[in-house]
Amino acid sequence: MDAATQKTFDDAQKIVFLTGAGVSTASGIPDFRSANGLYTQNRNAEYYLSHRYFVSDPAGFYDFCKKNLYFPDAKPNVIHEKQAALTQQDRAVVITQNIDNLYEEAGTKHLIDFHGNLFNVYCEKCHETVPVEEYLKSRIHQKDNGPLRPDIVLYDEGIKQDDIVNSIKAMQEADLVVIVGTSMKVYPFAGLLDYRNPNAKVIAVNQQLLQFPFAFQMVQEDATKFFDELQV
Repeated sequence: MDAATQKTFDDAQKIVFLTGAGVSTASGIPDFRSANGLYTQNRNAEYYLSHRYFVSDPAGFYDFCKKNLYFPDAKPNVIHEKQAALTQQDRAVVITQNIDNLYEEAGTKHLIDFHGNLFNVYCEKCHETVPVEEYLKSRIHQKDNGPLRPDIVLYDEGIKQDDIVNSIKAMQEADLVVIVGTSMKVYPFAGLLDYRNPNAKVIAVNQQLLQFPFAFQMVQEDATKFFDELQV
């Protein structure tokens, strides 16, 4: 990492990390939108992850989630850890599209799970929270036979209002925005860039070249290398 980029981080008072699947691939969780990803290999994946499918075929939804979304052996990598360290210094907020719970495991203090979290499971009938281990054994709540589901944003569902409000507030207050492991093409997440502080510096760390209609620093390399070199 060059000295100027390190200084940008050192000088920043309020950092926002906007992150996606590329952060977790180093932990063994596949990027579902890559060439060999779930969405590419299974053209019906978005339907299987929709609220409509959850209601119409709850058993099928459950089987699809268990088979394709849970990676119990995955552990946080250096990207999660360095970003978490900056949040623990009260200098950063992480807004992630990932639903894999790795930021929580890394001890991230200021975190917005924009699309929810697979490991937060509740009963749709009584709204009681249950351990994920219980869900992975049965999709039915033992207490009242209600359907259990992970608290993730399914297709044809809206983002939680509090998450939208808090994300916009973080973007408006940030003096440094760091895009990591995401192409920023999925809306409404991508629309958060429209709310950035106009004076904030923007750095994108991604293996594919990104383009935006504003000035930013493109770091086209493996994000694990970048964060391994970053001093926090």
